[in-house]
Amino acid sequence: MKRILSTLFLMSSMLLSACSMSPIVKDIRYDEVSYDAENRKTVVSAIDSSTEFKIRILTETIMGLGPNIDPEEAGFVAREAVLYPRYLANQYRLIAPPNSHNVLVNTGRRDRGLCYHWARDMSEQIVKGRTYKTLTLNRAVANQGRKYEHNVLTVAAKGKGIKDAYILDGWRNSGDLLVLQTREDPEYDWEEYTRRVYSAVPDVNNKETN
Repeated sequence: MKRILSTLFLMSSMLLSACSMSPIVKDIRYDEVSYDAENRKTVVSAIDSSTEFKIRILTETIMGLGPNIDPEEAGFVAREAVLYPRYLANQYRLIAPPNSHNVLVNTGRRDRGLCYHWARDMSEQIVKGRTYKTLTLNRAVANQGRKYEHNVLTVAAKGKGIKDAYILDGWRNSGDLLVLQTREDPEYDWEEYTRRVYSAVPDVNNKETN
């Protein structure tokens, strides 16, 4: 069942990725989504059947990570992982494809929207200040400190590591969540994220890796 669910996500994500590689630049806007800061929860005015399906499939995928996964934990992570990136897309004033938005950020025309912004902001929403008894959520990185570095949030059963996790990637499909088992990602070799600080000039403009 886990392999079937993973395959469904991969097929869907490959189609979406193909769209994101199009040379046509477009604005990304999710009108139905907002954020309840008091309760730290993404709010939607209406959930269509496609979104409901994504949340349900992701919940089942997370439940399949182990024999004792709490359904409430799995459901919460799935819901926020699907919906919160749409809110972030609006906050970032996102354009697609992703690399075009990166150009805007790197040239100062947008404040956020690089892959590490997605990973950090999703982690802040889904992980920070919350306790999970049956799940482990960590940031993961591929090619850290090198060209084509990429950052994501991952979910695994409690006590399991990155190699047994699924990635929750908001960047690659411009706010439409991509879910893949880390070991089956055709583009990246994932490892646990370790914060590093780089400086082009000593003691000036230190910044976290992107």
